[in-house]
Parts: sequence; structure tokens; C-alpha cells
Amino acid sequence: MSDDHVYLTLAEGHEDDTRWAYGTGFEDPLHGVDTTVPEGVDAEALAAECVALADDALVSAQRLAEWVTRAPELEEEVALANIGLDLLGQARLLYSRAGQADGTGRDEDAYAYFRDAEDFRNVRLAELPGGDFAFAVVRLLVLSSWRLAHFRRLEAHPDPVLAAVAAKGVKELTYHRQYAAEWCVRLGDGTDESHRRMRAALDEAAPYLGELHTAYDVRDEVAEDLRQVTEAAGLTLPVHRPLPGSGRAGEHTEHLAPLLTELQGVARAHPGATW
Repeated sequence: MSDDHVYLTLAEGHEDDTRWAYGTGFEDPLHGVDTTVPEGVDAEALAAECVALADDALVSAQRLAEWVTRAPELEEEVALANIGLDLLGQARLLYSRAGQADGTGRDEDAYAYFRDAEDFRNVRLAELPGGDFAFAVVRLLVLSSWRLAHFRRLEAHPDPVLAAVAAKGVKELTYHRQYAAEWCVRLGDGTDESHRRMRAALDEAAPYLGELHTAYDVRDEVAEDLRQVTEAAGLTLPVHRPLPGSGRAGEHTEHLAPLLTELQGVARAHPGATW
């Protein structure tokens, strides 16, 4: 099965989606959206949901940024950077919404730069070290499939701001998933060495899948995405016992704190600075 065929299968039902990142667009996705928390919506739960989704995006974006100057080709460096910018844009909108919903008025910088590792609620797969390119695309495939399935459901959320962020994010995440799927097939169905590396990457990611299933009930959608891609790549998704703990509860690997130290260093050294 060709990687184009995999893309067409995954994109079924989304024929109007283009095949490039949306992060460079100038349209305000929240233009005209009432930011008042609707009556009947639990503001605390809304804020917690926004923070968790934003943390996933911010940490993933930071890991993708590590591929700048390290990607196999310039075209892939640009693509990964664009995907990271998409996720960073989602994080900014979601952090802002969290500050509005919880009543603190905190801005995106307060959430991103002035919280410690135990205060973050991202899933642990996002924070693992970058590894090789095979692991980068496997992780991107898993996280984008999982996030896309959840964002599709959030398009119907009673909070209009979260629904608008999700609607924009669906377009971006469809591209992210497509990009990762094409590379997974290319590497899995490539040389003996690329196939071996893809198997190793799947083995590394598999123990963290249970945490994703616990966070959101989108197991069937994600499993079908991964089945299609691994089958086309001549691979099998390994089954591992899920690791205990959860990033959603602030239980992280030892890799998150150093990542945040690098991310937050300038802001903490010069609090309140603007440029």
C-alpha cells in the first residue's frame, strides 16, 4: 500500500482539508466568538481541560523544535517546524482561555513559563527525549491521531471558545497525522535498517498508549489509525503493559524538568521583560 493511499484512507470524510500546515495563516479563529463562559459550563473543569491540552501542545512543540538543524532534509525541518508552530498556536489560545475560565486572568506566558514540572498536565509520551527520526514520526502519528479524535468531539463543546479552537485544530492535526503516516510507511516499508528503527520506535511508544486511552475515550479511532498505518508499513503495533502513573496527575518522567528549564530559562531570568 502506498503512503498516498494511506493518506486518502485516513482523510476520508475530510476531503476539503488541504495538505499543508495552517500555522502561518492570519485569520483569527476566535473572531466574533463570545468569550463569556456559558451558563451551565463548569468553569474549573473547562480551565483544567484547556491547560491539559495546552501542555500537551507546548511540550510537543518544544520537542519538535529540537529537530531544527537536525532533520534529515531541509524540507523536513521546515515541515516539523510548521507543525510545532501549529501546536504552539493551539497552546497559546488554550492557555488564554484557561486564564479567562478560572478567573485568575493569567496569560499564556504565566502558564508556559512560570509553572514547575509537577504543575504540568501533559501526557508523558510528549516529553520523552527526541530519539531518532523514526521515533519522532511515530510519536507524532500517535499524538496527532489521539488529539485529532478528541478535537473532533470538542467541536461540539458547549463552550464556544474551546469549540472554535478545536475546529481550527482539526484542520491542522489532519495534516500532522498525514505527514507522520506518510513517513511511517516510507520508513517501515523501506530498508532493513529503517524497518528496524521503526519497530524500535513503536516498542518505545507502546507502553505510553494506555495513558492516552485513560485521558480520553477515543481508543477505537486511534487504534484504527495506527492499524492502517502499521499494516501499510509492514509493521505490527506491539502490545505492552501500560506504565503506571499519569502526566495528567502531574506524574512525569525525569525528562520534563530539563525540557522546561531550557524552555523557561530566558523568561525566568528576565521576568516581565518584553521584546
